[in-house]
Amino acid sequence: MNDVSNQTKNVDNLQLYSQIVESSGEAIVITDAAEKIISVNRAFTQISQFTSADVLGETPRVMRSGRHDPQFFQEMWAALLKKGAWAGEIWNSRKDGSVYPAWVTVRAVKDKSGNISHYFSAFSDISERMSAEERIRQLALYDALTGLPNRTTFYSLIKQALGAASSDKAAGIMFIDLDRFKNINDSLGHGAGDELIRRVAARLKTCLRSSDVIARLGGDEFVVALLELKESADVSLVAKKMLATFATPFLIEGHEISLSASMGVSVYPNDSMQIDDLIKFADIAMYRAKGRGRNNCMFYANDMNVRSLDRLQLESDLRRALDRKELLLHYQPQVDIHTGQMTGAEVLLRWQHPEKGMVSPGQFIPMAEESGLIMQIGHWVLDQAVAQNKVWQNQGKPVVKLAVNLAAQQFHPELVDEVSAMLAEHELPHELLELEITESMVMENVEQVLGVLNTLESLGVRISLDDFGTGYSSLSYLKRFPIHKLKVDQSFVRGIPKDADDMAITRAIIGMGKSLGLKVIAEGVETREQLEFLRVEGCDEIQGFLFSRPIPASDFMKLLDKDNRFQI
Repeated sequence: MNDVSNQTKNVDNLQLYSQIVESSGEAIVITDAAEKIISVNRAFTQISQFTSADVLGETPRVMRSGRHDPQFFQEMWAALLKKGAWAGEIWNSRKDGSVYPAWVTVRAVKDKSGNISHYFSAFSDISERMSAEERIRQLALYDALTGLPNRTTFYSLIKQALGAASSDKAAGIMFIDLDRFKNINDSLGHGAGDELIRRVAARLKTCLRSSDVIARLGGDEFVVALLELKESADVSLVAKKMLATFATPFLIEGHEISLSASMGVSVYPNDSMQIDDLIKFADIAMYRAKGRGRNNCMFYANDMNVRSLDRLQLESDLRRALDRKELLLHYQPQVDIHTGQMTGAEVLLRWQHPEKGMVSPGQFIPMAEESGLIMQIGHWVLDQAVAQNKVWQNQGKPVVKLAVNLAAQQFHPELVDEVSAMLAEHELPHELLELEITESMVMENVEQVLGVLNTLESLGVRISLDDFGTGYSSLSYLKRFPIHKLKVDQSFVRGIPKDADDMAITRAIIGMGKSLGLKVIAEGVETREQLEFLRVEGCDEIQGFLFSRPIPASDFMKLLDKDNRFQI
């Protein structure tokens, strides 16, 4: 009789070890000293697609992907034989030939004599981990929306490129800002806005060489580095190409969107050799391009820097102008062309700066639009105009209709509630308020605009279409809108009677308005010749210096105190 308890214990231990190996989530491969595979577990089959029958008697080389050179394996084996273990990343190949990254640990197993008897290898598929790491890297270095380099990566790439640039080579930095993108984003929603940004990025990339770099700084701002140029004039060619690519409208979610961009350019090394300065200068030039009417490109000049600082100070002052009661309203009479009776007045915003005096609206209103201040200022203008008209009504003055210009940012679905609440608060009849909108506003989001206009019209608020003929007029849309009045822009009136084209355009606008059953008013009337031409052609109302400049409320009240009539 023999005691077999130790043998039984050994068998139990072997079964336990076998179960542990088999249930491990890591692939396990055991080879003999000659590297012949003698055992694999279930995880090995799941990860590699090889069955045990496929690999028993083979070497682990059956999984090689071909992505590592001989030196890699030489160094691995040197470390394994010296230290008895090695760990690292290896690209393996599955049975179907697909390649995947694996984290591998290999250990040499020695017998009692100290000789290697086996090799034990464990590995896991780290594809998901590497994808997550790559995603984190992408988020840190690239813009998530467009896949373009972000600000940090752009700076790094450009500093490296300019540092290695030849002394006889030029480079251009272009700062690009989309015109009125916020209006589109607010009207169509952020989803459509994001898709538009992606499409813009794709178009801009088509204008560049592989050596150039484009990045998205955030929002609707892009910056481009044109590297290794023979001469700085080459930047102009790229800028023209980029501006031209915006000529074709973007089709987003069924909407045809017309978009333009303003671009500013600085040149290395002429303007500066520092990347921070080059980007700042290009930004300054871009704002100058916007000030010139948008949809164009301007090069940086040293005097722009001074103007930029002045602009920043003026914008800062404008933010405090409301609180300091520096903003005021002027009123310009609108007159019946046949009777001379004053039918209403256009409300015009003025800024009395404590140091600079009266600031031109052409200077501060675009600034208010770009900075977002126009919403707060526009609300104030509407409220003040309605309140002032109610004061005149309470004083028994003649009934006049006040026309208030709306900025594009103000034209949103909440406008109806805003206007209705103001009229109710001041108890002013709705028909004494006229809202002036522009063609560009109504064409950006036709269905939304139509809904807002119809609601305003149902309340009794009058709608006037300002600057008619200066934008992209569309009669098919115009006839759908509840417009009550067309306004002939002063740029056409100014040329009467010397400019035959201006006369023809004015005549056509008046005829168009009449055919649609609309009132027609001409602004900028300064001479009797202009008055007579407009009267003969059938214009209904006029406003301009011929009768009165825009005047403060106190002076306008004196006009109301008279017989409310001008000499025609």
